[in-house]
Amino acid sequence: MAKPQGPLHGIRVLDLSRVLSGPYCTMMLADFGADVIKIERPETGDDTRAWGPPFVNGEAAYFLSVNRNKRSVVVDLKAPEGRDLIRRMARQCDVVVENFRPGTAAKLGIGPDDLLRENPRLVYASISGFGQDGPYRDKPGYDAIAQAMGGIMHVTGEPDRPPVRAGVAIADIGAGMWAAFGILAALWERERSGRGQVVDVSLLEGQIAWLTYVAGNYFATGQVPRRYGSAHPNLVPYQAFETADGHLIVAVGNDSLWRRFCEAAERPDLAADPRYATNAGRVEHRNQLLPELEALMRSRTTAEWLERLDRAGVPAGPILSIADLARDPHVQHRQMIVSLEHPRAGVIRVTGIPVKLSATPGAIYAPPPLLGQHTDEVLEELGLPAEERRRLREAGVIG
Repeated sequence: MAKPQGPLHGIRVLDLSRVLSGPYCTMMLADFGADVIKIERPETGDDTRAWGPPFVNGEAAYFLSVNRNKRSVVVDLKAPEGRDLIRRMARQCDVVVENFRPGTAAKLGIGPDDLLRENPRLVYASISGFGQDGPYRDKPGYDAIAQAMGGIMHVTGEPDRPPVRAGVAIADIGAGMWAAFGILAALWERERSGRGQVVDVSLLEGQIAWLTYVAGNYFATGQVPRRYGSAHPNLVPYQAFETADGHLIVAVGNDSLWRRFCEAAERPDLAADPRYATNAGRVEHRNQLLPELEALMRSRTTAEWLERLDRAGVPAGPILSIADLARDPHVQHRQMIVSLEHPRAGVIRVTGIPVKLSATPGAIYAPPPLLGQHTDEVLEELGLPAEERRRLREAGVIG
């Protein structure tokens, strides 16, 4: 598939990142048309090329999941000529993304001061565990640590059970999303000022920002939030329930929906009970109401409940596995599972683009690259003649 002209067409991104937060950010930019040049180290490339099993014909499923629509260029950043090459490339790029530990890029001579000196219009995005300054600046950043220290893990899990991390790396992925947002804001500002700037994003701060109403509850009451499992601290009933043959989640967001729920459940007595007439009352009497609802929900199958609740207009849904999602007709209609032909792995599936633009939509047009697949192509575009590329390859600087 030819590369479409998405809304970021003409933006060139120099991607020095690896693993998840940075690659997720640059994948988002690539999906909307940016030319993402992924710099990888010789021989091994991005760490996640080796993160498996599972592998698909030698290609790690982890790497395949976040590196579509990019071009791979192998450059040895330990070599002075490799770092010189990065500086030369930065002159012709709009954005740099890196997720080294703070200070590492500067020691290599490719930090924000170095590259903004080469190109004052550059937007330089740094993703780290704890930010580029502050007491925790030098702590290594990992997703689970950020979930723990950012407050998310403290409120995740079942009541009276140990805290748990989310089932996906939400701190890493969230930081990538925040970085993409910051990059777009900085690019828009550049249109006015003509100047680039540094975007500083941390895993920790992204998690804190996501606390939203959980933090608001604490600020309002001084009470430390507790774990509710799948339930909601401010709404009842708003959680998963066991049915006769499985589980489903019910989301009663107001008192009108509560009355509809009781009608669908054939329990007018619950609707008439003054303790439960308002959401505030249901939250106050959560411990009395939920056992009744749990027994009630076990009296019918998931399908029976979904038919009743859908007919009544009560928000409810099954708890789907990834295998269920892959077969779901709505997911297929919205193109959230996409197939690609990879040169080594064959046909692979990846998740789709969740943002739909009416006039300039994003597109998944290229599979994740092989290591160094585009080294010559990109460096030729950037003006390096064949003789210089040959010399650098023989010296082990590029691959």
